[in-house]
Amino acid sequence: MTTTIDYYELLECERGADDATIKSSYRKLAMKYHPDRNSGCKDSEAKFKAVSEAYDVLKDPQKRAAYDRYGHAAFQGQGGGGGPQDFSGFSDIFESVFGEFMGGGGGRGRAQPRRGADLRYDMEITLEDAFHGKSTEITVDVSAQCDTCEGSGAKPGTSVRTCQTCAGHGKVRAQQGFFVVERACPVCQGSGQVIADPCSDCRGDGRVEKTKTLTVNVPAGVDEGTRVRLSGEGEAGPRGAPAGDLYIFLHVARHSLFEREGTTLFARAPISFTTAALGGSLTIPGLDGRAHEIRIPAGIQSGKQLRQRGAGMPVLQGRGSGDLVVQIEVETPTKLSPRQKELLQAFRETETGDECPDSQGFFAKLKQAIGG
Repeated sequence: MTTTIDYYELLECERGADDATIKSSYRKLAMKYHPDRNSGCKDSEAKFKAVSEAYDVLKDPQKRAAYDRYGHAAFQGQGGGGGPQDFSGFSDIFESVFGEFMGGGGGRGRAQPRRGADLRYDMEITLEDAFHGKSTEITVDVSAQCDTCEGSGAKPGTSVRTCQTCAGHGKVRAQQGFFVVERACPVCQGSGQVIADPCSDCRGDGRVEKTKTLTVNVPAGVDEGTRVRLSGEGEAGPRGAPAGDLYIFLHVARHSLFEREGTTLFARAPISFTTAALGGSLTIPGLDGRAHEIRIPAGIQSGKQLRQRGAGMPVLQGRGSGDLVVQIEVETPTKLSPRQKELLQAFRETETGDECPDSQGFFAKLKQAIGG
């Protein structure tokens, strides 16, 4: 392979090109000259290796600075500019060019510990609990760190060793033509470590099943579906890896008096028709422990809503509270004494129609509709 051709010329880039331009040009040329796309053409394979060698130098800031200053002489005695002899076949070339499209990030670090799974716990609370907040305890069965081996998975007095098959990477590679297939290491199962003498209690997993009692603090103002996160209280990771989180999903039970929409509380209040006609008041016991007096204006109709400011639900992690809305339902009496019937009959005999203008207007329209 010729090593005297200018690397920028090989990549068809200006000497001052930025990293993105160099990378883009390399990808295009690598696809153009790849041997699989050129039926084994020797010239294409040589060109492919040349542009790969050029990119290996220019993508590295230190190598590029040395090349810009000294040219190819900067790498004499080092096997060229980090050319094909520095790669495992074409595997590293493909990883650096197409790794981000294949789910990789370029380079092979050691296997990272696998975090434990997050867990879910459903808890029902009352509307009063949601109003005031509460602290309660729950019991969960969960995979926790083994106390005997402190999560390492190895028998006390022994240690975990780096897997020799994958050198701690957790993956092994197999060359198939110009492509490289990467799989989890069959010896360490992808962990990058092996245990010669596993812990007898957890059998090398570093985790055991435990029943844990946890304290859950429910803040005031929570609503249906609110989540409370207990960090690190989920499933323990294998062999000392970080634990996941436990999510508490809150469900608010139905209340006998109130319904809720956000921070607003709704209550339905049936009143007598005499109270509706003459006016009055009613008292609603609030979730805040206070008695809220609702003034009823004379002549109120069914469906009318009366609002009590600040008597609703507290704002979650904020200041203030919503409102209490009382919807009036005028109830028609069904059991009347003879005296009450007598009084109502006397009242009806004095009616002029002006007492109920909506009714009067309705019947006037009805008469018009049927021709007088």
